[in-house]
Amino acid sequence: MERGLTLLLPLFLGLLQQGRCGPLEVEPSGPVVAVAVGGSRQLTCRLACAGRTAASVQWRGLDTSLGAVHSDSGSSVLSVRNASLSAAGTRVCVGSCGNFTFQQTVQLLVFAFPDQLTVSPVALVAGLDREVTCTAHNVTPADPDALSLSLLLEDQELEGLQTLGRDEEEETQEGEDMLFRVTERWLLPPLGIPAPPTLHCQATMRLPGLELSHRQAIPGSPPTPESLWMGSLVLGLLLLTFLTYHLWKHCRDRQVLQPPCPA
Repeated sequence: MERGLTLLLPLFLGLLQQGRCGPLEVEPSGPVVAVAVGGSRQLTCRLACAGRTAASVQWRGLDTSLGAVHSDSGSSVLSVRNASLSAAGTRVCVGSCGNFTFQQTVQLLVFAFPDQLTVSPVALVAGLDREVTCTAHNVTPADPDALSLSLLLEDQELEGLQTLGRDEEEETQEGEDMLFRVTERWLLPPLGIPAPPTLHCQATMRLPGLELSHRQAIPGSPPTPESLWMGSLVLGLLLLTFLTYHLWKHCRDRQVLQPPCPA
């Protein structure tokens, strides 16, 4: 008898756990919902009770500004308008059917990802530019798991690229929201001559249920007259060094092989 109760107890607890969270429906679905700074989002929670029992549904906030809520029989709509970073946090939908209460939590994530990319240099000059930087301005979150920067050639990451470092700094802001400036630096492999191909810096924001990208082109340009003159000068010096070395070696070998004059 006791053994039978022991076997039935986990099954009974499992049914209770399913009943606690099963009837509530939240849209959009998922434990995390993202909204852009200055944007708007609606969260809708619904509950249907069996028989003629009226359902009661209400949104609640935990240590955060809840937002505008409109509740009706069996549903509750939470509206977040002109979202700021302070609006981020946990929202809880609580519903009841008679003596039974259900709840479901949603984490509201507020992000900033404007199309504000800057690159240096603004154009690549063959033979001169080897280091490239790309900066995404006024973004959050700034950690590498959410925001990535890459250098592309024809929609593919440039091969032979060497990463020099990544910097995350706070932007100067007049408002309350804390935004960041993220910069990544690379050392380029040898590119095309006389003009390198056009590269693109791409910033990608990846959040639960959301992926956004911005691009900034870095066109290639032919060498300037100054760079051509400098390149020719370097090539001429190398050639002169090569000829001088071989001439010296030739004279030395002849001096060694020449027989001494008879006395």
